[in-house]
Amino acid sequence: MLLSQAQGDRQILAKQLGISPHQLSYVTHTNSGEGLLFFGNTTIPFVDRFPQNTELYAIMTTRPEDKKQEMNRA
Repeated sequence: MLLSQAQGDRQILAKQLGISPHQLSYVTHTNSGEGLLFFGNTTIPFVDRFPQNTELYAIMTTRPEDKKQEMNRA
C-alpha cells in the first residue's frame, strides 16, 4: 500500500516500483484514505471514505490529531 508521498520520494518510488505518471497521481496531494495497492504485478488505485465517527476509526487511525482527540475524550 502506498499513500500520499513527498515529491522527492514519489519520483524514487515511481522509478523503483514502475509506477506510471497516471498511477502516481493517486499519491500526489491526495486526501486521507487514497492511494495505491500493490498485488503481485497489479497496481490498484483506491479511495476509502471510512466514517470518522466510529470506534473502529478511532482504533485504526494513524493521524496524530485524531489520536490526541481520542485521548482527550478518554
